[in-house]
Amino acid sequence: MPEKPVPSARYTEEYFLTACEGYDEFVRSEGEHLSRRLRAAFAVAAVEAGMTVLDVGCGRGEILRHCAKLGANAYGVDYAVAAVQLSKDIVRNTSGARGRIGVAQADAKRLPFPSGYFDRVLLFDVVEHLQPWELHQALCEIHRVLKPDGRLIVHTAPNVWYDRYAYPLVRTFRRLLGQGARYPANPRAFLVHVNQEVHVNEQSMLSLRRALAKAGFRSRVWLDSPPQGRQNPLWIDLLRSAAFRLPPFRWFFEREVFAVAAKRR
Repeated sequence: MPEKPVPSARYTEEYFLTACEGYDEFVRSEGEHLSRRLRAAFAVAAVEAGMTVLDVGCGRGEILRHCAKLGANAYGVDYAVAAVQLSKDIVRNTSGARGRIGVAQADAKRLPFPSGYFDRVLLFDVVEHLQPWELHQALCEIHRVLKPDGRLIVHTAPNVWYDRYAYPLVRTFRRLLGQGARYPANPRAFLVHVNQEVHVNEQSMLSLRRALAKAGFRSRVWLDSPPQGRQNPLWIDLLRSAAFRLPPFRWFFEREVFAVAAKRR
């Protein structure tokens, strides 16, 4: 039997405003500014005026606002009631946008749109919340609604190879430095404890490429990492530089997975 989906009731307003990626920037700016991670993913999408964009798992709706302000017509879907309400609030409070915004409650596995409709489909920090069978169905639906020359943009975190193989080494190293209290045994509990309940399908660069290929996409998949933002002794910075820049180490230490995919011709 396939694993059950994460219940939509798990995704409350509290989750979106206190735990979901970008919540701090969203709360501070009321959705006007994106977090570093969302800003990086949105830049990859290269949204332009006149495009029709679908944000699958639109969450709070700030991506929809940024699309519309660029002159694109943006549509957002989410299966969580709280997300739909937050996104509708964004729509009501958006002024000066050149593009239209629409929001609907819908399952990513059954998108309520005609085939070949979108120039861009955005899948930001959603993949890790979908069981493998759900992800396949969602990707097949995205393939259906994407224009022949359209692009799917994916961002997901963390890189599962980091959690499985690199994090235990990092935790041991930090414990030797007396910092072990900040590094729980379960990496899903690091910083955001709710991830233990809702992250059910974290990806590596290879697994995401395979999932996209299985749904009929050709793709470019790569890894990246956020800046650390703290001062370290020189020898730690040198070790970190090697781990994050040199293959094969970087395949395990880089934290975020990006992809740009198109329909296979």
